[in-house]
Amino acid sequence: MQEADTRGIGVVLVTGGASGLGAAVVDAVARAGGKPVVLDRVEPVRDERGEVADFERVDLSDGRATERSVAHIAERLGRIDGVVTCAGIDACGKLTDVPPDEWERVLKVNLFGTVAVVRAALPALAETHGRVVTVASTLGLRAVSDATAYCASKFGVVGFTRALAAETQGSIGVTLLVPGGMATPFFDGRSEQYKPPPDLVMNDPANVAAAVVFALRQPPGCEVRELVVCPSVESSWP
Repeated sequence: MQEADTRGIGVVLVTGGASGLGAAVVDAVARAGGKPVVLDRVEPVRDERGEVADFERVDLSDGRATERSVAHIAERLGRIDGVVTCAGIDACGKLTDVPPDEWERVLKVNLFGTVAVVRAALPALAETHGRVVTVASTLGLRAVSDATAYCASKFGVVGFTRALAAETQGSIGVTLLVPGGMATPFFDGRSEQYKPPPDLVMNDPANVAAAVVFALRQPPGCEVRELVVCPSVESSWP
């Protein structure tokens, strides 16, 4: 069996890279010898080495602005080797209780933002035979009540990614990442009924980020098409 490539993984765009899984991916990419570039509304903080990742401020709900940011990065750095779409938001509640603008923003960030970044990066990725890792969710495969916006967006990411893999095979690598619950700020700001219970076991985002780097490091001609990474006691899988 051929071993995965352990060389540097180049320039990797990470949406939502200022916090949560995105920040963990930024750190993992840097440790693997790559150059992470954060696309987020919030500037990333200094890591444990006192360094701040390259950064482009952008609201991923604005598709055209997102595409311009990606084009600027490609021009500024001369290449893009990978894209990891970690940005994600939620709007919990019954469909009739969630304000329409909030509901639609979830789709704009989670699904349309993912598509905008990938679309804009494709020419550069084709030149480097780069890789895309999209971040879906176990709720992109399993639907629950009070999560119509989130489920719709993540089901969309699953379908988009599988179609993208078929469309770009042999040109770029495409991996669908399905993470389970992670101990991140994603649940902050929710009402108590939508927060995980205190005794729920959740994954360290660093574990999921390691799986992302594994996908990015695959040798030419080999791809990890889909990854499910979750705690061994994950309640929403299978």
